[in-house]
Order: sequence, then structure tokens, then C-alpha cells
Amino acid sequence: MTELLQYDFMRYALLAGLLASLVCGIIGSLVVVYRIVFLAGGIAHTAYGGVGVAFYFGFSPFLGALGACLTAALALSGITLRKKDRSDAVVGALWAAGMAVGILFADLTPGYRADLMSTLFGSILTVSLPDLVLSGGAALTVLALVAWNYQDFLALAYDEAFARTRGVATGRLHTLVLVLTALAVVVLIRVVGLILVIALLTIPPYLAERRSRSLGGMMVLSTLYSGAFVLVGLALSYRFDLSSGATIILVASGVFLLDAVLRSLQGRGGQAGRSSQGGAGR
Repeated sequence: MTELLQYDFMRYALLAGLLASLVCGIIGSLVVVYRIVFLAGGIAHTAYGGVGVAFYFGFSPFLGALGACLTAALALSGITLRKKDRSDAVVGALWAAGMAVGILFADLTPGYRADLMSTLFGSILTVSLPDLVLSGGAALTVLALVAWNYQDFLALAYDEAFARTRGVATGRLHTLVLVLTALAVVVLIRVVGLILVIALLTIPPYLAERRSRSLGGMMVLSTLYSGAFVLVGLALSYRFDLSSGATIILVASGVFLLDAVLRSLQGRGGQAGRSSQGGAGR
């Protein structure tokens, strides 16, 4: 790893990955606890529409993705608060529309192919200093807003009705979670790409949830998991000349599968032990 830090592009990639890990650990925990993974997926895929528009009109893809994600987050918030039973159809429509808009504008833009691939699958090794500044600003915004509203988030995670009795504006909080998810998506796109965003938003929090006793502990542990996946994935991708985003996700998925297998074996071992004790008792 020390050898990798000799290069500016690797230092930038490492910083971008650590910023993404922080955002992923915090917002991913909220996404998993509130069970809004599908909503997060809808927001993520609308980003492609914003990127396509940005390429066509010649402005920053980061800003294009941010605008599209924030618009989708606000739209989904308003719709799902009024018609929760139809939210899956709305998310599916936005998901498809965002991708379609991005593809059409990309088709109209000369020389878009390389940028298209980096948006879909990530390009952490091409992160620039301006990208880091924007990502850092987004990460600090996420951290500040979550810290400021942490007690309300905690009450909502416990029970929505309980949160209301405490005077928590659950509708406002729902909107805030989706807006923060939009910011997280924009930060993560450069690291793992649009297609793999949901994996990094959900796998570390899922692993952390089973080993944490509080929402705050889950966020911290999820951040550590994310950081470890990014570091190992970056090292492996550099060593074997692989796609960094895909390698990071494969590392995370491998740990996820290993955890599932170990838990399954532990469960069977526990059942066998109880059965033998029951037989001895008879």
C-alpha cells in the first residue's frame, strides 16, 4: 500500500474512497434500518439522466447527477408520503426514465463512450482535486445534518408512531433521509459507479447491523467495513489491473457471502446441540 501512495492519482483515489466510506456508513445505515433500499435504487438510477444532460450541455457531470438525484429524492418523498402503497410503481418509473434520458442525451453527445463507462462502473482512479473538494463538501454536509438530527433519526428507527409522540416531524425527516441518500449516491458514483452503488450502500450496513447495539454503533462499524472494502479493493485492482469499482464490490460481496455461510453453520450447530441435549434429557 505504501508503494501505491507514491502516485497522486492513488492518493486522490484513496481519499475519495475514504470519503465515500464515511458517507456510505452513515447513510447506508439509515437506508437499511428504514428499509428504503428500493427508493435509494430509484434515486441512484435517475443520476444517469443528469449525467447525460450534463454531457450534452457541457457542464459538470457531478452537478448533473446531483441535480437529478435531488429532484428524484424530493419527488419520491412527496409521492411516497401520500401514496405509500404505490411507491414501488413510482420508483420503477423514475428508475427507467432516468436511465432512458441519460442514454438518449449520451447518444446525442459526441465522444461520450468513455465517460459513460466511468459513470456506470466507476472510475475512482481518475478522481481529480476538484472532484475531491465537491465530494468532501457533500460528505461534510451529510455528517453535519445527520449529527444535528440524530435523536430524531433514532426515534424514527425505533417506531414511527413513537417518533410522532415525541413531536418528531416524520414527513420532514423522511424527505431529509432521501435528500441525504441523493448526496451519498453522487459521492459513490465516482467510486463504484452507478450500477454498483446500491451494493456499497447496503452490504456494509447489513454486516454492521448484526454486530451493533445502537444506530450510532452501526454507522461507525459500517464506515469501517466500507473503508476496509475500498482499501482492499483498490490494492487488488492495482495489483491485477482490474476495474476498481467492480473489485471493491466483489470484496464486499465475498465478505457478505462468507458471513452468511458462517451464520448458517453456527445456526445448524446450535440446533444440533439443542437436539442432543433434548435427547439426553429424555
